[in-house]
Amino acid sequence: MAAPNILWIVTTQWRAASTGYAGDRQARTPCLDALAAQAVNYAQAVTPHPFGPFARAALLTGVSSPRNGVSDYFDPLPASARTVAHDLNARGYTTAFFGKWHLAPRDRSAPLVGEVHARQQVPPERRGGFAFWEGFEGGFLLNDPWLHGTRLPEAVQVRGYQSDVVCERAGAWLREEAGAPWFAVVSLEPPHPPYAAPAAGVAQRLIVPPESVPVSARERAARELSGYYAHLEATDRAIGRLIATMPAETIVVVTSVHGDMHGAHGLFRKGWPHEESVRVPLLVRRPGEASRRSVDAVSLLDLPAMARAWSEGRAWTERRDAAAISMPSVVALPDQCDRAWRGVRTPARKLVLNADGSPWLCFDLERDPHEHCNVIDDPAYAADRERLRTLVEVAAGR
Repeated sequence: MAAPNILWIVTTQWRAASTGYAGDRQARTPCLDALAAQAVNYAQAVTPHPFGPFARAALLTGVSSPRNGVSDYFDPLPASARTVAHDLNARGYTTAFFGKWHLAPRDRSAPLVGEVHARQQVPPERRGGFAFWEGFEGGFLLNDPWLHGTRLPEAVQVRGYQSDVVCERAGAWLREEAGAPWFAVVSLEPPHPPYAAPAAGVAQRLIVPPESVPVSARERAARELSGYYAHLEATDRAIGRLIATMPAETIVVVTSVHGDMHGAHGLFRKGWPHEESVRVPLLVRRPGEASRRSVDAVSLLDLPAMARAWSEGRAWTERRDAAAISMPSVVALPDQCDRAWRGVRTPARKLVLNADGSPWLCFDLERDPHEHCNVIDDPAYAADRERLRTLVEVAAGR
């Protein structure tokens, strides 16, 4: 049997609950909803680290941060790091990366938003082993992105909504120039801030924050969610167009590197261990595999192993009861989590420890899915906490 083409579509800040197929009636995501009807929906999927560079490094290497070399927001992925691209190159695949990289050495003094990081060159030895590479380091320009890479030695600004631009260029290259079998990553910034940025003609509308958002945060949450949901809709459309042009036998994966608090628990942005930050959508459409909803404890760390299995004609079958989650360091940006932490999540429970091992949070996700009640000191959960603490220490290599 011929090795299958494999496509990863990776968004930024798209939380698991913010899709129509997950039950969000305010989310207009018809393309992802249609994909979910054909795919395995890993409904309990998490990011190992709810912050971009840490999560991207883990996603590409299958190794958690900081063991993969990324322990600080500005740490680049080591040029020597082995990624899934190296593995599939060795298996005869054409490998390609399109879009946001956010893993190169960066100027700490330069503004994070704007053309400095958007136009920064990522040299070939820093592109994670991908044979073809076309993207940008960062910059958060959701419109008119700057691209450079294999066929663009200097950065060129391409007019249009970023998700449309990246998906259209990736789709055209894969259809016309890629040699089969191929493995491609399409990496998109939306629905990342700035939420007020235009979203390909999708008008902002009133979005009602969920009950988990306290009164003190509801005004800001409603304002930001209006833009966020516009970018969800626009990016869903771009993803749908890309998938529609792919050969029917292509394995398609859609996920996000992390979520966004959007006012839940009075908090915003990411880095936090709460569900809004760590849970991500993960859909896998694999020809010949029936659609289903999985409640396995799956992490983005599993994706490289999945791709290796598929490249060898095997189904990925690893099962576990828990997934490790952590923040290796504090990112000194507004609204982000104020501490480093490590923890573990099962579909039923979550335990989070401070960096020094002291207890911070424990939630009964079965009875309290919105995490209103921290049971870290509740004696009724003592046995659960001890079992989960052991899993946290094992995940940390201790």
